[in-house]
Amino acid sequence: MAILVNNIQEIVPIEEEWLHLLENVLQSGLDTHGKENSEVSVILVDNQYIQELNQQYRGLDQPTDVLSFAMEEDPVEGVDVLPEDAPELLGDIFISMERAVEQAKEYDHSLIREVNYLAIHGLLHLLGFDHQTPEDTNEMRAEEEKILAAYKIGRNHE
Repeated sequence: MAILVNNIQEIVPIEEEWLHLLENVLQSGLDTHGKENSEVSVILVDNQYIQELNQQYRGLDQPTDVLSFAMEEDPVEGVDVLPEDAPELLGDIFISMERAVEQAKEYDHSLIREVNYLAIHGLLHLLGFDHQTPEDTNEMRAEEEKILAAYKIGRNHE
């Protein structure tokens, strides 16, 4: 079980305690969904970096707040490359810190809440959640808020 956080942007200052909270919140999300022995990477980036990813993988030439890339969207049956006890590699979550700052102001909540919200949103995508229908959206939002509320960074704790 590992949450790997890498801050590769230099625009928004990041405090060490924020990274520990982010790791704990994401681990809680993994634990809640029976993925205790999993690995997720979180990469904190700037708008330019995430815009390039968004263009390359989604065909949208604009920055976005969060992108998730699952390690194995369609695993091949019967093909095991890693040892049985190796962590399940779920994938990568890219978060634009510039967009997080903008959205925290727009929604009138803390940057800590916004970054953790985006991270949980990305994690839930790696776990198979989506927001293609109103029902899916409601289920995903409820799950996000449940995890964040446990750390007193949910909507009702601001």
